[in-house]
Amino acid sequence: MSMAVAGLLAGMALGFAGYFGGFAAFLLVAALGAVGFVVGRILDGDLEPGDFLRGRGRGDRRG
Repeated sequence: MSMAVAGLLAGMALGFAGYFGGFAAFLLVAALGAVGFVVGRILDGDLEPGDFLRGRGRGDRRG
């Protein structure tokens, strides 16, 4: 599936949620979509869970 089709489907889902469920449903669908996107990228191997848990390196700071 191309990114354009995925974006179209996501936009349609958000539109339906906003129209039928209101703004709270719109935010819920957007948040769950973002979580699903991140999980999908992790399962594809494009991201690693440690990327979100690691802190910034302290050696890079200059004071």
